[in-house]
Amino acid sequence: MAHFAKLDENNVVTQVIVVDNKDITDPHTNQEDEILGIAFCKKLLGGNWKQTSYNNSMRVRYAGIGYSYNAALDAFVPPQPYASWTLDNETADWVSPLGAAPELTEAEVEAMSFYRWDEEAYQADNTTGWVLETPEGA
Repeated sequence: MAHFAKLDENNVVTQVIVVDNKDITDPHTNQEDEILGIAFCKKLLGGNWKQTSYNNSMRVRYAGIGYSYNAALDAFVPPQPYASWTLDNETADWVSPLGAAPELTEAEVEAMSFYRWDEEAYQADNTTGWVLETPEGA
C-alpha cells in the first residue's frame, strides 16, 4: 500500500490516504510510480498531492495532518513547536536556540525526570529554556 498526503495552498497536509499499489503501478514497466499515484488521487479527490512513506523511506518522515511539505528540502516538516525554534535544513527537524536538552544523570533517569522547553523563560532572558521536571512521588 502507498500513502499520499493532500496539501493545501500553503503546502500544509490536510489529509493522508492509502492507495492500493495496483493504482500506482505502471502496467508497461510493472514499477510503482508516484506520478501515477498523484494522478489517481487528483482524479479521486482533486487537489495537490505528494507521496509519503509510512516507514520514513522518502521525504524524511511520514506526513501527518498539520505537517508542511518543504519543497526545498523535499521533506515533510512537523509544525514549529515554539516561536524561538528554527528549522535545521540538514535534518528537517526543529531545534531549540539552546541546542538539545541536557543529558539526564543516572539519578534523574531513576527519578523519571525529563527536560521540557519553557518558551516564556527563554523569551525573558534568552538563556533559560530547558527546565528539569520530576514527577511528584518519583
